[in-house]
Amino acid sequence: MQAQQNRLTALDALRGIAALGVVLFHYLPYYHKLYGHDFSVPSFLDFGRYGVHLFFMLSGFVIFMTLERTRTARWFALARAFRLLPALWAAIALTFLSVHWLGPADRAVGPGSALLNMTLLHEYLDHPHVDGAYWSLVIEATFYVWIALLFYGLNSWQRLRPVFWLWTAISYIGVLWWKSIPDTLDFLVKDLLFVRYAPLFISGMLIFRWYKYSKPPAADITLLALTIGHCLIAYKAPYNLFVLSCYGLFILASAGYLNILSRPGILWLGSISYTLYLLHQNIGYGMIRLSYQIGLPGPAGVAIALITALGLASAVHYGVEKPALSAFRRWRVLRVDSTQ
Repeated sequence: MQAQQNRLTALDALRGIAALGVVLFHYLPYYHKLYGHDFSVPSFLDFGRYGVHLFFMLSGFVIFMTLERTRTARWFALARAFRLLPALWAAIALTFLSVHWLGPADRAVGPGSALLNMTLLHEYLDHPHVDGAYWSLVIEATFYVWIALLFYGLNSWQRLRPVFWLWTAISYIGVLWWKSIPDTLDFLVKDLLFVRYAPLFISGMLIFRWYKYSKPPAADITLLALTIGHCLIAYKAPYNLFVLSCYGLFILASAGYLNILSRPGILWLGSISYTLYLLHQNIGYGMIRLSYQIGLPGPAGVAIALITALGLASAVHYGVEKPALSAFRRWRVLRVDSTQ
């Protein structure tokens, strides 16, 4: 049991490293592309954008673990809502206020769009993100709906496996013929089935089963190989090789070979990774912009933005995210006890 716990903390550490990579990508090469820095930005930081892909792998792993210990779709939906929404709502409020106060003006959205962001349906209704990083949350939420319907509807891995084979096949076809997808299928294939990213989630679920049962059947190993191979055609070189290396790290961590990453600082970063992801981008852009306006050099502005993002992420994690989860767990125990 202790060995398994060490492997799970190594995955938490990977989540923290991935979050930091995304933050540095947004603050350095992406900010430079959008607004310009007064210093040279290392090109290798462009790889940081693909930290999100590691998040998707980890989500597949964690969600399947959650599903297996959650009795009904209702409890699963409530657990996901309490996990995602309180921190998201706090982040939306802080980001909305920050952008309207500090800018950048081109990142501002109206109050109606901000309210719709709270439902994670805004992208489907053609409303902008309060923070650009929220695009991945829409995909996460869509994945949760699909996996709950499939898991509780089919109720066995033997029935789920053909669905994941089909989804993987559609994902290959979708990325290979991306520009040729008919308009009538565009929304289904690109948005509802998110074919650029679905194999990342599916591979995470397969790696969880490998982690849990040790000896996966040949069908699962073959499907895992296909889901991993999808990244080689879904993303341009050399970024596809970077995603492939993320798979390698993920598998090594889940197998217990990266427990060295389970250090207090990295694990703390992993614990606040969700709130850091929610809060960092537009608030950080505002801080960098303000720093330039008052005459500070670019690296100082980036450092101030990073410190601000870490501080706000910690505040929302400890002040909103954790209390909400604790309250839900207490309430769930009371509800379960009252029905027994």
